[in-house]
Order: sequence, then structure tokens, then C-alpha cells
Amino acid sequence: MKSETSVLRDFTVDNRVWLLSGVAIGIGVCATGLAVILLRLIAISTNLFYYHRLSAEQVSPAGSGLGYWMVLIPVLGGLLVGFMARFGSDKIRGHGIPEAIEAILLHRAKVQPKIALLKPLSAAIAIGSGGPFGAEGPIIMTGGAFGSLVAQWMHVTDAERTTLLVAGAAAGMSATFATPVAAILLAVELLLFEWRPRSLVPVAIASATAGILRVHWLGAGPLFHMPEMPWLASGESLLFAAGALAFGAVMGLVAALLSRMMYAFEDLFEHLHVHWMWWPAIGGIGIGIGGLFFPRGLGVGYDNIADLLSGSATMQLIIGILIAKSLMWAFSLGSGTSGGVLAPLLMIGGAAGALTAHFAGAAPDAQALWALLGMAAMLSGSLGVPLTAILFSLEVTHCLSALLPLTIACVASYLTTSLLMPRSILTEKLSRRGYHLSREYGVDPLELVIIRDLMECCADGAVPPELPANFIYADGTARNAAEIMSSEGLASLPVFDRETRRLCGYLSVHDLLRARARSIERESERLRLFSYVPPELGGHN
Repeated sequence: MKSETSVLRDFTVDNRVWLLSGVAIGIGVCATGLAVILLRLIAISTNLFYYHRLSAEQVSPAGSGLGYWMVLIPVLGGLLVGFMARFGSDKIRGHGIPEAIEAILLHRAKVQPKIALLKPLSAAIAIGSGGPFGAEGPIIMTGGAFGSLVAQWMHVTDAERTTLLVAGAAAGMSATFATPVAAILLAVELLLFEWRPRSLVPVAIASATAGILRVHWLGAGPLFHMPEMPWLASGESLLFAAGALAFGAVMGLVAALLSRMMYAFEDLFEHLHVHWMWWPAIGGIGIGIGGLFFPRGLGVGYDNIADLLSGSATMQLIIGILIAKSLMWAFSLGSGTSGGVLAPLLMIGGAAGALTAHFAGAAPDAQALWALLGMAAMLSGSLGVPLTAILFSLEVTHCLSALLPLTIACVASYLTTSLLMPRSILTEKLSRRGYHLSREYGVDPLELVIIRDLMECCADGAVPPELPANFIYADGTARNAAEIMSSEGLASLPVFDRETRRLCGYLSVHDLLRARARSIERESERLRLFSYVPPELGGHN
């Protein structure tokens, strides 16, 4: 039986947060280890496929001397991924992040144990065989799967299991990019669906743990280096900010077009009269052909991002990324193979920014800044995570002087895609599976209404020997009452005064609906609270 007896607080958190935080430290350690393993597996896979040697050295497929035989390698990788998805688990297909969201919202944050093994292995094969994807999506899914497995071994609620899943996902991103704070924000903007101490604290601890270990296992940040830009502190910054606003809006449009192109290819594969197991191999044909014309489009391509952010990118590289890389990525990912979207989106956005700088005749340091703005604006618009995009860009480059133009570009891109796209590139996949996901966070309207303003009053009653099992205090919130009614199956509740402990009224479901109607009225009713009336018409000075 549940009753509302506690004093109202700003936050709903209890001492179990200490337990979850302690577990989050272990999850952060293990998720970092899994990230290191996956990055090593990608390197080993690349060496096996393109250089026919067993090595964990970081290499690019573009340096291989296989010639036209390179066309067949992505096809072989696609075949292996297709077989793993068919006979292992079809949950390994896709970006990684949508699958994590689906597990959180639809499957009580439960992930099958084999996903933790098959997802990184399939991603290593897909990327190592030339797939133009990022490793971060699979790492996020793998870290989340591990966090979920740990939680499934514990006696926890669904909400606590979600917290540990997201802790693993955030740790995976933190370990990959050396962006511990951006990983926390990504968790809030994309995975947690809440902002509460009970979830934010363990996730932050896991991400920070991964950030600390990354320094020792993968090296310290920044991941990409940029030239100094002292001119940003001069009078030119105002003009540059105006340019960032327009550029961000354009990048929002580009982000929307990229999303629609990828899902158009997915629709194309859906109409093929072959089993989906063979689709990644067909997608591999597109990768192989594109790799012949633009070898640097194969693989993750962090070296391409480094060139863009150094201001030294050639026009050949820029055009190759915008055309070949975009088509290779959208076509192959539409086939349902295993790979992430962050690195390709960053690369395409950076190339768009570098192209803008070339047309403007900008100096190398300005070219690097425009590339950074393109990366951030693309991330903000396509994923719908403006705060994450801003901080992520700062953490991977340590270019703090770019904060103002980054903010302007990211917000402009976010606004554009919010108006143009009903869903982001990640949540669209959930929509196609028949589910709707709202990304708007706000305080529950029932939390803002006090019981005494809703209840039906009655004459003061006598003080009972003891309070009934189901009741509400007059200074409680409508949300408290709704939770008690729903959990106990009640249509009304007696209301007591907290100080005198006397019965003072009753609250019904109809009263709660009136409280909800107030919030609707607040959103829809437009009023002019101040207006000017000239004195000669009866107004006041």
C-alpha cells in the first residue's frame, strides 16, 4: 500500500544512488576495456582484409595495394555480417544508438547477452572490411549491453536498470572520443529521457571513470588538433558570428537531406526480393565501387577529420567526402549492416565547412574553424543534440575560442531540423518500427498543481485514531495523487491537513483532469497582458 507522507523535495532520490554509483565505476572500467578491444578488433580486421597480416596496428584501407580486388572485400565483410545477423541476432543490425533507445523504452532496458559479443564483432568486420562507418555507435551499444547485463544480475527496478545501461553507453563514448562531459550530455539528451540525480550521478561517474582510464589505455585528448585562432577575440568575431548563423541553418538543411537519403536507400532495400541477410553484401558492392574512386572513403576515416580540422584539406578530399563518402555511407548503412553514424556525419559536416571556407578564400586557420562548425552543426541537426554537439566539438579539439560561433551554428542547425524533420536520423528508425518517441523534456504539469487548489473541500473532520492506508496531504502535488491512484487502482482519495491531521476534502480523477487542462490552456491560450490606451480614450498615464 502506498501513501504520500513525505515532505516535498526538489529531487526524488534516495540512498540507492550510492549503490548505483559504486556499480557504475565498475561498468565504466569494463566499458572502457570493451572500447579498447573493439578498436583493436577493427585494426586487426583491417589488416587481415586489406594487408593479409595479423596485426593490431592502426592502418587505413586506402593504403592497400590490392587494386580492383578491393571491390570484393566489403562484399565479403557484408556476407559475414549478414550471416551473423541471421543466425546470431538481428539486433546487431543498424547504428547502435537506436537499438540502445529501443532497449530502454520497449524492453525494460534488457539486452541479450549475445549482443555484447556479436555487436562489436560484427562492427569490427563491417568497418575493417572497408565500411565507411564510425566505431562509436557499436561501442555505445556494447557498453550499454554490458551495463544492462550487470543490472540484470542485480535486484533493481527498471529505472535503475536503465541508469546502468546508459552508464555503460556513456562510458563507451567517453573512452572512444575522450569526451567525458559530452558523453554525459548525450546520455541526457538522447538516452535517459529524464534529468534526475538518481540517473545523472551514476552516468557521470561511469563516464568520468572511462575518461580517466582512456588517458592510460588510449592516450589523452584532444583527439584532433587545430591551429591557434587569436583573431576570434578581435572585432572580426561579430561578423563571423553572423556567418555562423546562416551556415548553421544551411547545415541543418543538409542534415535533413542526408537523413532522408539514407532512409530512401533503406526503403530501396526493403523492396528487394531477397532475404535481408544478403543486403549487407549488396551494400558492400556500393562500398567497393566507391572505394575504387575514393579510397579514403573506406573505413572510419579519422585521418580525414584530422586533415579537415588542421586546415590543410585539399579540394579533392573535400569533394570526395561530400559525394563519394556520403553515397557509400548512406547506401551501405541503408542495407542494415553494423556501423555507427557519428564519425561519417562529422566528416561530411566538416567537409561542407571546409568547402565554404575554400569558396570564401579563407586562410588555413579559418578553414579549420569552418570545418569544426560544419562538424558540430551536422551533429546537432542530424541527432537533435545541440548541447552535446557544442561540448563534443570543444572536447575533441580543446578549441575553447570557438565556443561562441559553435553555439550559434549548432542552435541554428537544431532549429532548422526541428522545423523540417519530424524525427532525427536515430529516432526515425524507431518510428519505422511502429513506435513514437517524444524528445521534449519538461516538468510534469501535475507537479505544478497543489492538492488544496483542486480538492473538493468538506467540513473539518475529526482526527482519526490513525490515518488510512491510501490518502494525500493538502500540500502535496497532483502528481503524488496520480501516482497513488494509479498504483492502488483508486478513483478518489481523502485529503488531510498535514499539521492538524484532520480530513479536509476529497480528490477525484476528474479533479486531476482539471489540473491537466490548466497546462493545456497555458500552452494554447494567447493573451496580451499589457496594452497602451491613450489618455483621451480613457487610458492612464
